[in-house]
Amino acid sequence: MQVILVDKRLPRALTLSITRRHALIALASLTVGVLLLSGAFSFLTVRVASVFHIPIISDVVSFVTRDELQRNDQRVRDSVATLARKLGEVQAQVLRLDVVGERMSRAAGIRPEEFRFAQLPGRGGAPSSNPMSLLELDLELKQLLQSVEQRADYLSVVEAELMAQQVRQALLPHSKPLADGFIGSGYGWRSDPFSGAMSHHSGVDFAAPAGTPIHAAAGGVVVVAEHHPVWGNVVEVDHGNTMLTRYAHASKLHVAPGDIVKRGQKLAEVGSTGRSTGPHLHFEVHHRGVAQNPAKFLFAKDSPLQQHAAGSARVDIKALAAAPSARN
Repeated sequence: MQVILVDKRLPRALTLSITRRHALIALASLTVGVLLLSGAFSFLTVRVASVFHIPIISDVVSFVTRDELQRNDQRVRDSVATLARKLGEVQAQVLRLDVVGERMSRAAGIRPEEFRFAQLPGRGGAPSSNPMSLLELDLELKQLLQSVEQRADYLSVVEAELMAQQVRQALLPHSKPLADGFIGSGYGWRSDPFSGAMSHHSGVDFAAPAGTPIHAAAGGVVVVAEHHPVWGNVVEVDHGNTMLTRYAHASKLHVAPGDIVKRGQKLAEVGSTGRSTGPHLHFEVHHRGVAQNPAKFLFAKDSPLQQHAAGSARVDIKALAAAPSARN
């Protein structure tokens, strides 16, 4: 582009050639100049306002500063609200852990005064000189929440398994079927009371007066409650997991097939029905259809029944002398 300048003071006309490069340089120079002047004006305005306290300019500066502070304050409040929500989630998970932990401690037999989940343990250590930032605190809370959720899931699985074990234990015949009575004949080989021949005794005989209550050694379902030619009035209870108990020679039955019974519930009364020489309870424990030694289930180590089963029974001699031997 060419520009021709004409003036009466000039001896002749001037011709100026302006290229695109010249135009870009001029535009850039103008922009830089405007920015420099704007920055200088803003700086001088703030300085003058702070020194001479010009009301209008001071109001503008205060408005801009206040707006920036409000935005920063809003960002901090939003961050705190987010952290508060995460803290609430962690607290809820901790309460859940406390409840699960207390249930598990009771199930495991731990006394509440020995370990309290709701109380924090004592802590200590050297103080830290590096305070955490909001970003670091947010990250720590996220990791803590994830860790708590994983532990809660793990404790729930452990609690379920512990409860399953307790249910299985509750279905094992650990309770004595008679509150009173002594062992008249133990488990194993013996002389048959009727024929005198050697025979295997598949249970334990508890000698007791007629009418003595017979209780369930464990919870289960009554599958047999009838009269049998050998066992007389007999009750059989299925405890699940292929476990069954038999209560024979009763004088009277108090349950019927299909009844659900609890541990210690009255099933029948001691008698001498069937193939029997006197009032007593013949008690058997079967697992997978095979008769087991009841001593393994009924009593702890060194109990009279276990010693009797091992060949070293310590029964009441006076009671044996006073009562007739009752066997089947």
